[in-house]
Amino acid sequence: MAMATSSCCYPDIFEWVQNLPPISQWKANSMSICICSTASLQPSLNLSVAKNLQSPAVSFSITADYNVSISLWTSKPFKISSKSSSLLDENTIANLLINFIEEVLKYAPNKLCNSLLKLPKLDSISNFKDIFNFAFITLSLLVCIYEAPADLRSGCLISLKNQLTGCQSRAASRQLMKHLGSNLEEQWMRSINLAITNWIMELQAAHRTLKTPSPLFSYGLSQFGLWKVHLYCPVIAMDIESSSSPLPDERLLFSLNYHQLEGVIQFNYKVTIQDRWVNLMINTDNIRCDIIQLVNNNLMNERGIGVDEKHFPSRISLQITPTLQTSIISVSVSKSSDNPAREIELEKTIEGSFDPPNSFLGLKVSAVETTTMSLKPWKFEQSVHGYSAILNWFLHDSIDGKEVISSKPSKFALLNPKAWFKDRYTSAYRPFTRQGGVVFAGDEYGERVSWKIDKNAIGRTMEWEIRGWIWLTYLPNKHRTFYNETRRLEFREILPLKIA
Repeated sequence: MAMATSSCCYPDIFEWVQNLPPISQWKANSMSICICSTASLQPSLNLSVAKNLQSPAVSFSITADYNVSISLWTSKPFKISSKSSSLLDENTIANLLINFIEEVLKYAPNKLCNSLLKLPKLDSISNFKDIFNFAFITLSLLVCIYEAPADLRSGCLISLKNQLTGCQSRAASRQLMKHLGSNLEEQWMRSINLAITNWIMELQAAHRTLKTPSPLFSYGLSQFGLWKVHLYCPVIAMDIESSSSPLPDERLLFSLNYHQLEGVIQFNYKVTIQDRWVNLMINTDNIRCDIIQLVNNNLMNERGIGVDEKHFPSRISLQITPTLQTSIISVSVSKSSDNPAREIELEKTIEGSFDPPNSFLGLKVSAVETTTMSLKPWKFEQSVHGYSAILNWFLHDSIDGKEVISSKPSKFALLNPKAWFKDRYTSAYRPFTRQGGVVFAGDEYGERVSWKIDKNAIGRTMEWEIRGWIWLTYLPNKHRTFYNETRRLEFREILPLKIA
């Protein structure tokens, strides 16, 4: 029996946990708070705390509140505080947060060791409350997707998704990722995006649609002369820009959908103060895009058509813009438009012949001209729009030179075993990494972009928008099919920069 409940509209779970009274003040064996509900007459999703009758400890549960509550998830037992006026002390609440995080990581397709999961002391985390609530809402979303009954799942998932994509949760997520570190961050995002993919697949099977934020998660950092943007998005949530018919069979569809895009955008920046202006220069450090499998190889081979059928990056476009432009004087790029050189060979041959007597010495001279041109699969371009610098990477077919995202392959090309996109992850001439992603590093794509800024901006913090579009294309690799498609992701991050 629940002793007390709270409002079902975006509850403050941390405050509720922090203010739980000692067990001596309980009127029943448990207390609960509503996480979300679908309607007044429908069951709700609750967080409950119950005392352990055999020891001085309590456990937390996420429950579906029907006439008889159904437990969907249960925490580890936690010892109660004997010296505090509240049920749990600060150290125990921190351990509860770690329990939430560990449970989220367990949903990842490839489990990693979590023994290195350590958090700073509570007093050193400025927004511990928001991080605690964010971790709990994330766990609730996963539990709801995998465990909740159908009549409860639909409505509560929308509510939990809205909470996770709000400004407060997005800020807390950035802080939590910083504390987790990059390795656990990747595992965390694979847990979430595997669940989101399952959710969307379920909705599509029922011929329903869900507008998923795209990307589901991204964040930016600006420090130590580096701008950095991380982004993650399940492939199934990306917008389809073009596709062919017939539709893919179920096994191919499984293989294509159970992947996520993981991207890192890094620019080096340098501020130089001149006599009459300030110069801001940025150059590419690393642009990395990987297509990561969200299920293990056994499941991919069993329900899909193997690990070799997946999308690949076909275009990346980045736009860097100062949001307040009153102090901007000019923007300059450093790469000229390509004017590829052509090698022209002139072949002359002298052939003897039995021409008519009027011909000169009975000889014929013929000349053959051949033109050859070498093309890299990735073409890099810089351009300017207003005070925005635009960087583009285009993937081209190395056989006919056509741009991949804007040309439709013929059926012959799709079946041709020597086409460049066949065996694209094992060929020595592949335009991707062995895992199927791309890395654009500063050694080849480090051309700079620079802005001249009025000196009145010195001492101020200016904001810069990094906006990007990433296209993923599927063409058959080893599977015999005529199906092909291109999907697109858009992201936007604002990064601060102090002019000093």
